[in-house]
Amino acid sequence: MTGTDRRIDARQGGQALAWLLALVLGGLVNLSGAVPVLAALPPGNAITDPAALLRDALPVDQPQLQDLQHRLENSSDDLRAKRWSALANTVRRTQSLFSGQRGAILASFPEADRAATGALLDQLDGQLQALAATTETQNRDDFLAARRQALSTIGAAEALQVGPFPFTIPDQFAELPRLLGRATVRLTTNKGDLTAVVDGYNAPLTAGAFVDLVQRGFYDGLPFNRAEDFYVLQTGAPAGPADGFVDPVSKQQRRVPLEIKVPGESEPFYNQTFEELGLFKASPSLPFATKGTLGWAHSDADLGDGSSQFFLFLFEPELTPAGLNLIDGRYAAFGYVVDGFDVLSELTADDGIVSAKVLEGAENLRAHG
Repeated sequence: MTGTDRRIDARQGGQALAWLLALVLGGLVNLSGAVPVLAALPPGNAITDPAALLRDALPVDQPQLQDLQHRLENSSDDLRAKRWSALANTVRRTQSLFSGQRGAILASFPEADRAATGALLDQLDGQLQALAATTETQNRDDFLAARRQALSTIGAAEALQVGPFPFTIPDQFAELPRLLGRATVRLTTNKGDLTAVVDGYNAPLTAGAFVDLVQRGFYDGLPFNRAEDFYVLQTGAPAGPADGFVDPVSKQQRRVPLEIKVPGESEPFYNQTFEELGLFKASPSLPFATKGTLGWAHSDADLGDGSSQFFLFLFEPELTPAGLNLIDGRYAAFGYVVDGFDVLSELTADDGIVSAKVLEGAENLRAHG
């Protein structure tokens, strides 16, 4: 949110779900006119695991690895139902496919990366064996831990496949910082630490503005200036008359455009909502589908006036279900909290950020085009 405070009380009874969501959203911007059309829920189970969302958002085309990834991820229904025979079959089939395709997978990587890839594939082989063993003991926690390790290794291999940055950022944004890759950021709050992965592959200008401000120490000591139970925590409003970051050289407030990428599109859309584009059933590459999604705030008056304020999406399945909310396609997501969810659950409007630090990926930041 930029400009004056635009809160609308979401706690009004007797409203249909769509109206409830619209009123809650009104706390983020000042909605006018009719309630926007809701996006359709995508087929199948919506992905809500941040690690899976980040794997799927990588700009790679490695079908064999991605097939192994999705087979393991899709075992959750059988795990919830304790269908151990089906889980054992899934793991055996995954092992068989991996064994048969290992050579082709390795050959698909650049020669310079094959040694590192080979080491990861050796690691994956052992992890799949460990996962198979858990289906024999039928221990849910052991299965989850082994699957998490295998998926992490697959994700690391997929990340090695990413080549040069996949698109050119328009010249009109040449003066803005950009993150040409990913970065890991630690947000230290008065109640503990949050660790987030910021994704410049799909939102380079938004992620770049955020990482740039983290490195400047801009967020250190800032309070959460808005909090809605089960919805959002927002911060980034500086003390004083400005509602965003004022560049110390130009003396002008930085303006970051709305930036949303859709799978299958070569580059993001800028300063256009899905509603304006007619993409009523689209899902962004970085959806607001899990607790701790990082979103960039802008005013209702101007999609391109985001500057420094960002929010942490407090995913609540009954109010803001994955694939069926009023945020996707209206705001830019630029990463996900991957650790510290217990801390996130405790934060309120009385809390704030003590400090922010880039842990990994600082080398991917460029000051301008």
